[in-house]
Amino acid sequence: MSAQGAARPLALGDLATKKDARDPIVMVTAYDHPSAQIAEQAGVDMVLVGDSAAMTVLGYPSTVPVTIDEMLMLTKAVRRGLSRALLVGDLPFGSYEASDSLAVQTAQRFVKEAGCDLVKIERGGTTVERARAIAAAGIPVVGHVGLTPQSVTALGGYRAQGRTAEAALAVIDDALALQEAGCALIVVEAVPSEVTALLVERLRIPVIGIGAGADADGQVLVWHDLLGIYDGPAAKFVKRYADVRAASLAGVAEYAREVRSGAYPAPEHGYGMPADEVEKLKELLAGR
Repeated sequence: MSAQGAARPLALGDLATKKDARDPIVMVTAYDHPSAQIAEQAGVDMVLVGDSAAMTVLGYPSTVPVTIDEMLMLTKAVRRGLSRALLVGDLPFGSYEASDSLAVQTAQRFVKEAGCDLVKIERGGTTVERARAIAAAGIPVVGHVGLTPQSVTALGGYRAQGRTAEAALAVIDDALALQEAGCALIVVEAVPSEVTALLVERLRIPVIGIGAGADADGQVLVWHDLLGIYDGPAAKFVKRYADVRAASLAGVAEYAREVRSGAYPAPEHGYGMPADEVEKLKELLAGR
């Protein structure tokens, strides 16, 4: 494990310290125990079990269908792989919007059952009140503005937000409202870098960008995007740091070829039995 991975668990106050020191916060998504262990050993600061799991892991066409129970199962697995990094659980579509009571109940499940340090919700508007209720219940909240996948249909698809002055002002106002509601940090997705710079100046809490430029206080990328696992077009802001899908495909194809040719398993891949025990077994079978 790296020196960072062996350090004490991070606290919310550490994120504020990083913002003040202009020390970038590193966040990634993860959806299972092995990925969490890798993220931990790589020394990331925060791990988000995003509802992007609906598409990257569970095969849904969007984030909308994923259920609370599915998200909790994934989040529990990630929790077991982390010791230093902060864990953020994404509250899925339909699990918090209807009322403050529902929002608090769902957030409590993610803390109590999955061990989350924070929970994340999307959009401004009525979500501001949900964030206020969750924060008042003692649960740290992450807001999410800009491109919010749970409302992608209403936004006109997966496209950048805040590209006019009026639209950018709406993004900034949503973020400010979420801060005043008690959010501990804000994710801003797919907005012009100029908007992010103006937002960071106006927020006391850390801003985590995804497709939002270099002025954010930290960055987050989806695990399957940054490692080249997801088989699909990548957003403009994605940088692929590995090509795990290609390596996996090559490895499984080679395995299949060797099984069919008889090259695998070779003698070194099996277990032996002493010759006298083999003879004894044959005698026992013959005596039946």
